[in-house]
Amino acid sequence: MVVKHHGSTSSYDSNASDETLLNDEEQPFLHEDLEDAIKLESRTRPTRSHGVTPLPMAQLATLCIVRLVDPIMFTQIFPYVNEMIDHLHLTEDPSKTGLYSGIVESSFAIAQLFTIYQWARLSDRIGRKPVILIGITGIATGTIMMGLSSSLWGVIFARSLAGFFSGNSAVVQSVIGEITDHTNQAVAFPIYGLCWPLGAIIGPLIGGTFANPADKWPQWFGNEFWRSYPYLLPAVMAASLAMCGAVFGFFALEETHPSKRRARADSLASSPIDGYQEKPQQPASIGSLLSNPLIRALSFSGGALSFTNTAFDVIFVLYCYTPIRTGGIAFTAAEIGFALASSGLIAAGLQVFFMPYLLRRFDHAKMYNTCVGIFPWVFLLLPLLNLVARRGAVLGADGVESVTPATKAALWAGIALLLALARSAALAFSVNMILIKNSAPDPASLGVTNGLILFAMCGARAFGPAFASSLFAFSVGFAWWPLRYVWVVVMVGLAALATTLSRRIADGMRAHALQQHPRPS
Repeated sequence: MVVKHHGSTSSYDSNASDETLLNDEEQPFLHEDLEDAIKLESRTRPTRSHGVTPLPMAQLATLCIVRLVDPIMFTQIFPYVNEMIDHLHLTEDPSKTGLYSGIVESSFAIAQLFTIYQWARLSDRIGRKPVILIGITGIATGTIMMGLSSSLWGVIFARSLAGFFSGNSAVVQSVIGEITDHTNQAVAFPIYGLCWPLGAIIGPLIGGTFANPADKWPQWFGNEFWRSYPYLLPAVMAASLAMCGAVFGFFALEETHPSKRRARADSLASSPIDGYQEKPQQPASIGSLLSNPLIRALSFSGGALSFTNTAFDVIFVLYCYTPIRTGGIAFTAAEIGFALASSGLIAAGLQVFFMPYLLRRFDHAKMYNTCVGIFPWVFLLLPLLNLVARRGAVLGADGVESVTPATKAALWAGIALLLALARSAALAFSVNMILIKNSAPDPASLGVTNGLILFAMCGARAFGPAFASSLFAFSVGFAWWPLRYVWVVVMVGLAALATTLSRRIADGMRAHALQQHPRPS
């Protein structure tokens, strides 16, 4: 007797249900357009007689806590990284500080890029839970090492070590796919998607608040140790949150890998007489995954989406900081920080209040394409803020640029609109997770499918900032003002390319549906 596991319903089911459905159809697959193909594919998914499958809220909450670790660790260094470079006395030239800080910031994402697929594949072999717990512990260790580093190479090594272990983000995403089905994923994935913008708010707050504790709280941290390691406290605070997540995950997180759960059920229910056990299914290879047109489309489009979104985040900060006379809006660091915090709140609101409805109401592939298609307009609208700033620009006696109160209000209104559009475009990331889940060839390959596609996305996140900042710096350096907007032309073109690539997902879904339900000869 083979005991099957029926814990969580997923988009993967036995071929028997598909064959029953197809035998009931007089003409199983004569539809030519995508909508009918998707309808037929969705009818083969499992449905419950009682409607929506209840979400395992304890598991979902645990995964959200675990997921928060990555953005907190990634962003907590941002408020003090330039100051850290100065503290290390690497250069006397302030213009080179950005070069070193960029290397430090990118080392995390680059290390994550080269490990994300390997962690995903390992989780398909040994299970999700051990890989997740190892990853969290490693991230915490690397972060504390960075706080104790007193050289550039030490900081880069520690930051890279944290990025090495953060490659398990694909594993966490796989678990979300395994505890949900098509009836409840419209609620689960937006909640999970909320973790990144929330972590991106918490991380900088930790870094900015707890850096240089000897100067801020000399009565407690005024000794020589904290003066020698002024960035250890934010690292310890962030690492403590990570270890709390690891402890919580150790006790609350359940193993969700299908073969591991099935093996456990079989070991409990099998007897010596009927001791046959099903052989665990092996994850697909890279070659077989790349031969799938839908997975190829998701990989290329996911990379383009991640690149475009990362480029906007980088250019937005640079644009806000740039003087009005050279094409920016001359915001202060405090104003930029407020804008970024507002961006995170907008993203959180969209994820919680709008995303579940949109996922239930609209076709996922079309919604994905629509979201990505907003990015060209975002880059087109961004330079208009400079025109507003120029109309109310005031040059102070000290040579510092500012704007009139009315102009400042108009700028904030424009920024609010711009960030609302940008965060609406970024909703594509949540849709992307659902598309990845439904594109995996089988349950055993969900981890490697996530790993492969997130590999492309991490690559864009690793190299996107350097490209975007270099392009912007190159453009604003021109004396003739029209050439200062070269970055706009380039980024609009790249965003349009990302939109075009996102349309290929619909073609990939059609091919995927045909592959799953071939036409009769």
